[in-house]
Amino acid sequence: MKPLLVRFAIGLVVALFFIGHAARVYQVGLIAQLDNIIYDARMRLTMPRGVDQRIVILDIDERSLQEVARWPWPRDVMARIVKTLFDKYQVALVGFDVVFAEADYSSGIRSLDALADADLKGVAEFREVYQRLRPTLDNDGLFAEAIKGRPVVLGYYLSSEVDAKRIAAIPQPVLPKGTFSGRNIAFTTWAGYGGNLAQFTDNAANAGHFNPVVDFDGVVRRVPMIAQLDGAYYEALSLAMVRAILGDPKLEAGFASQGLLQRGYAGLEWLKAGPLTIPVDETASALVPYRGPKGSFPYISLADVVAGRVAPEQLKGRMALVGTTAPGLLDLRSTPVGNVYPGVEIHANLIAGMLDRLGVTLSDAPHRLAYIPERPAYMLGAEVVMLGVVGVALALAIPLLSALWATVAGLAGLVGVAGLSLGVWQQASMVLPLAASLLMIAALYTINMAYGYFIESRSKRQFTELFGQYVPPELVDKMAEDPEQYSMEGKSEDLTVLFSDIVGFTSISESLEPRELALFINEYLTSMSLVIREHGGTLDKYIGDAIMAFWGAPVADANHATHGVNAALRMQAELERINREVIAPKGWPQIHIGVGLNSGVMRVGDMGSKIRRAYTVMGDPVNLGSRLEGLTREYGVRILVGEETRRRASGFVFREIDRVRVKGKDEPVAIFEPLGREGEVGKSHIEEMKLWQQCLKQYRAQDWDHADMSLLNLTRMNPQAKLYKEFVERIAALRQAPPGPGWDGVTAFKTK
Repeated sequence: MKPLLVRFAIGLVVALFFIGHAARVYQVGLIAQLDNIIYDARMRLTMPRGVDQRIVILDIDERSLQEVARWPWPRDVMARIVKTLFDKYQVALVGFDVVFAEADYSSGIRSLDALADADLKGVAEFREVYQRLRPTLDNDGLFAEAIKGRPVVLGYYLSSEVDAKRIAAIPQPVLPKGTFSGRNIAFTTWAGYGGNLAQFTDNAANAGHFNPVVDFDGVVRRVPMIAQLDGAYYEALSLAMVRAILGDPKLEAGFASQGLLQRGYAGLEWLKAGPLTIPVDETASALVPYRGPKGSFPYISLADVVAGRVAPEQLKGRMALVGTTAPGLLDLRSTPVGNVYPGVEIHANLIAGMLDRLGVTLSDAPHRLAYIPERPAYMLGAEVVMLGVVGVALALAIPLLSALWATVAGLAGLVGVAGLSLGVWQQASMVLPLAASLLMIAALYTINMAYGYFIESRSKRQFTELFGQYVPPELVDKMAEDPEQYSMEGKSEDLTVLFSDIVGFTSISESLEPRELALFINEYLTSMSLVIREHGGTLDKYIGDAIMAFWGAPVADANHATHGVNAALRMQAELERINREVIAPKGWPQIHIGVGLNSGVMRVGDMGSKIRRAYTVMGDPVNLGSRLEGLTREYGVRILVGEETRRRASGFVFREIDRVRVKGKDEPVAIFEPLGREGEVGKSHIEEMKLWQQCLKQYRAQDWDHADMSLLNLTRMNPQAKLYKEFVERIAALRQAPPGPGWDGVTAFKTK
């Protein structure tokens, strides 16, 4: 009882350790990393793939940099691009995953302004012409005018450095300071920003940050939908773009109702903008619903837009995201679906996930939905409950179970928690962390098995020492799992026995040198023994080149006949390999074996003398099995089985060979040859078997003429078959000495 209490206590401590991690009392890096690996694998396994045509990525790629200019491009070029996208291509909205933070003086306007205010200040003609031309040289003004009144959403970045700068301008917060007063929400908090020129921010429809959350392993799985700066809250680029499409509805926070068990729970679970709800986690971040690897959205080089090489239908009615894949512009990220993944496509995935929640699609480009995964804060409680239930159940159950059932319980626990986690992911797009549960179950199982091995192995070693001298080693470990069930005392059991022997071994052994003979017999016996062991048989003994084995003891086997026949067929197949790969290259004579099997009630146990004992079987069924092995030579077949084995073995094609009366037995017995497993025997062999069965009926009916005709056809089908020659000779003898009307068709054998 004391060892059980110790194991119970250890199991409960292990469960509490993992519960502490799940409850955020402390964090274990290994568990968190494994959770990320599982999340990434689950994402890759279930993502819908395919190309989503609703969002087009206008790529500032290497070709664009070569054809147009090095980045950043002049703002007059950007102004023309914006006008082209809306006026010619009729896009629905344009979002910029780039920042326009510095003024553009590439037209020379700054120098001309200096001249107008200094050296040429008094030249009226210059000032008149310059004032007329200046608007066409004001690239920033041209860009501001191009985006004014059009659905253009700008991007900006947030910075968290201690001395973070505040560059250019960002829009007004989407939610004012104090919106979440009194609620303990772990928003991502920032100290600075890199925005756009004020005139761009003022004229754009909206703007949003494009900062992802980079997890501790360097992978981007989330993007803050709202981020905190100076106590106010700013929305992500993807959210700003979708709100612009929806007509800029007000953003609202959604809170779960708080109950008695939710004291201290902040409750932020989603954000709402008009008809759109976006699930967020405890940091107000949304998990990115990756559709697939890079290329899940159409990419169009921005150079092709500038040059007018894009077909209008590729852009009409689409949302366009301007971003970059050029390595030199440093917007490549590590994600669950790719180690080098364009940042702009992260935002495209989020926009697509929001559109899927709204049911927005294109009639000419259907696609599979990719919902935003949900990981609300209350899933922490769900994980703790799951760990508690499974951990306590296994901590109390495994010490009471045998190794086999403990393994079953552990596997059931693994399958159960994995199935639950995958089920809520598939059915509700919710993330239930899995790593802690898997590691806890593995730890509980391993600790209990190790305890059992080190603490309880002493008694099992004693059992092994006692029984190992009788029982084949391959079964000792299984028996040692529950020693009380096994005894070496003699008892009657229903078993299957097998005998095998090499045909003509005496002449083969005489043709080999002693060393070659040793190598020969060792290779043969090892290969055959391994086959018997693989099929669960007990190796009884070797008698020269002969092998004796049985099934059903000391470990019970309800399918002992089936396993025995399987082993016999496999032995013949293994013999072909030995002849081909071992014997033929050495020039040794090819070998053939006969195998006999029989089933029935026989005596099994520790038998012998005071000098030598063995765990073996005895009885009439054993003797018949030995006789059947010898009869394989008489009939020229590889395997013979008795009636009982034929009746009990399932899944094989058998053909009856004869009815015989062997030496020492008065009752005749039918003998059968297994041709192979059902479904694996060729059509020609089936046809041959049917004709043989017809021949056997004719033979037993003393219809010698038809039997001879059948045997002639059988010989044509299989000229080498000794069986048919044997029956041709029998019929010839019976024609000379007819057996009479009382003949039963049984063949009597007087020798062993």
